[in-house]
Amino acid sequence: MSTIHELRRILGTCRTLAVVGLSPQWHRPSFFAAKYMKEHGYRIVPVNPSAPGILGERSYPSVTAAAEDLARQGRKIDMVDCFRKSADIPPLADEAIAIGAKCLWLQIGVVNEEAAAKARAAGLDVVMDRCVKIEHARLFGGLNWAGVNTKVISARRPQQLFY
Repeated sequence: MSTIHELRRILGTCRTLAVVGLSPQWHRPSFFAAKYMKEHGYRIVPVNPSAPGILGERSYPSVTAAAEDLARQGRKIDMVDCFRKSADIPPLADEAIAIGAKCLWLQIGVVNEEAAAKARAAGLDVVMDRCVKIEHARLFGGLNWAGVNTKVISARRPQQLFY
């Protein structure tokens, strides 16, 4: 279970997100989450072999292909954000480890303890069964303005990301 402090650290340091399973359809949760993160200063790298581009970014057939292309540009993938079913996660965890990502993030409803243990053993942060968009909004001030109980109680304002 990730603490509030760990989630803030992860979202503050992982600025380039490879979104595996990002749909080009505007009404899908993956599209909505990626669009939100892009609008908040994150670089989105779509990983979807059936789409040439999503959200104005080139789409890649795999995390490895995306990492290789970004490496030629002098950039690196920080987080592998997975919108795939739990059974599909082990090879994605292997790719995240191989490319040197900092974090493996599994979206709501996606849990794979074996892949998570392997990624943690390789030094990656692992977040399971959480939405990156919801956590960003909750921890950096987006949800509490709408009257949502974020379960974050503090007399201090949340640390804002510089974007």
